[in-house]
Amino acid sequence: MDAVSPCAIVEAPPRHVAIIMDGNGRWAKARGLPRTAGHRHGVDAVRRTVKAAVANGIRYLTLYGFSSENWNRPPSEVRELMELLRHYLRSEIAELHEQGVRLRFIGDRSRLPADIVAQIDHAERHTAGNNAITLVIALSYGSRDEILGAARRMAARIARGDLDPDAVGQEEFARHLLTGDIPDPDLVIRTSGEQRLSNFLLWQSAYAELVFTKCLWPDFDAESLQAAVSEYCQRERRYGAVG
Repeated sequence: MDAVSPCAIVEAPPRHVAIIMDGNGRWAKARGLPRTAGHRHGVDAVRRTVKAAVANGIRYLTLYGFSSENWNRPPSEVRELMELLRHYLRSEIAELHEQGVRLRFIGDRSRLPADIVAQIDHAERHTAGNNAITLVIALSYGSRDEILGAARRMAARIARGDLDPDAVGQEEFARHLLTGDIPDPDLVIRTSGEQRLSNFLLWQSAYAELVFTKCLWPDFDAESLQAAVSEYCQRERRYGAVG
């Protein structure tokens, strides 16, 4: 049976959902397993969540896969995460393509291994024409670095005379971000019970609704997503105005 959008009565489902996937390590520790086991099971949660997002009419899904700060983790864990990423890109692209998923990646690719960058480039080109959903994966991503990069790109344009500084507003600035062609998230979900954004989509989430769930990421599924979307539907989005 197809999933029914929990927003069907009150309003449309959120157009863009962003998720901070947290709790892999705690999930593994609770089971006496190494942290890498949590990361491997987290990949299954990604698969479930993408399918659930498509079923519920979500047009954009952004997943925080690997932050710029995650490079500070133990080298063995970073290597395992990179290997998992290689496996995901090799094994999942064909199925995602069949499902009509368009893949996008944001973050600092210069720090990623060259073979992974090549796989990312291929995945983006191969799925560019799909329109069931846009899956954005943030890798080696940090929002402060993204904002700083946007400011530098604008400054360079101003120095060349390509951009009038008096004409710069919020919309122009947003176009220089890595998500310049992607709508801002309506809903940001963080798993594991932590209640912070952790340098994720700081500019873009200015008016997003935030939902924090105690569910650890490897346990996240279609019901978890629907519960978060249902909570979103009960919110009144006023954007600073009076309701």
